[in-house]
Amino acid sequence: MTGKRSGATAVTLVPALAEKAAHVTMLQRSPTYVIGLPDWDPLTEALRVLLPGRIGSAVNRFKNVWLATLFFQISRRWPKLIRKALRLHMRHQLGNACNVDVHFNPQYNPWEERLCIAANNDLFKAIRSGRTEVVTDHIEGFTETGIHLKSGRTLEADIIVSATGLDLVPLGGVTFSLDGQPWEPGRSITYKGMMFKDVPNLAQATGYTNASWTLKCDLTSLYVCRLINHMDRNGYRFCAPHNTDPDLTELPFVDFSSGYIQRAIDKFPKQGSKAPWKLYQNYARDIVSLKFGALEDGVMRFTDDGATLPGTASSTVPGS
Repeated sequence: MTGKRSGATAVTLVPALAEKAAHVTMLQRSPTYVIGLPDWDPLTEALRVLLPGRIGSAVNRFKNVWLATLFFQISRRWPKLIRKALRLHMRHQLGNACNVDVHFNPQYNPWEERLCIAANNDLFKAIRSGRTEVVTDHIEGFTETGIHLKSGRTLEADIIVSATGLDLVPLGGVTFSLDGQPWEPGRSITYKGMMFKDVPNLAQATGYTNASWTLKCDLTSLYVCRLINHMDRNGYRFCAPHNTDPDLTELPFVDFSSGYIQRAIDKFPKQGSKAPWKLYQNYARDIVSLKFGALEDGVMRFTDDGATLPGTASSTVPGS
């Protein structure tokens, strides 16, 4: 791409492309929040020096998790305050290099969609350098030399990089049958965000939308290991969560308004209005529930032959 003109819509792609391309245009349909964060933290480095290996790592992990959780909770409770703070941050970073009111002024509140992070402010630096431009518009069509926008403007581009249009697929696209009948995740309710109502011996790892994805995946893995060990000790071969609460209300699996989520949300299992069917997106609650919570909680059913469970699941991997 050296010396070429390129277009990209992803915050992480633009700075890398701008290093060698003659000019980069980041075309977006709507603005988003971008936070610049350093990859070097003096407190983290101090803790590494003052505390021995594993202890220092554990303290740093605790700090990072709870700072992220605190920021999310404050954003949800006082969205106008955080919105104002984020806009001040972006104005400070961009100055007169970009119109923040047009290109970094989302219509939604912080954490109604995921926030973007610019490592070491690399996106802002690329824009300030003059080699990167942000354009907020809709695509009318493609031309021989670039992209024609609905506003009438044409973006000249030698290379176009598509970094949007995510197509979310539940359970990796695996097809399942239950008692010989096709089973669709979108018609089920998720138990603790990882198992499914009346589906035996099936679990998936799904991360957080408001924090590091792998935090929830780690807790899910620990819970599944606890579950398997419990079944081995007691001679169980099957387990499945079962709902007996007639007042349980079904809700969307994720409450984000992002287009790529809304396009696929009907394919995903529902969550319930109360525990253990509700997804709280809260690491502290999930530690208690998944790492220390009772396995036989009155909802999870166990048996040694599957006769008392509602169904038996089988699966098919696409292409197999």
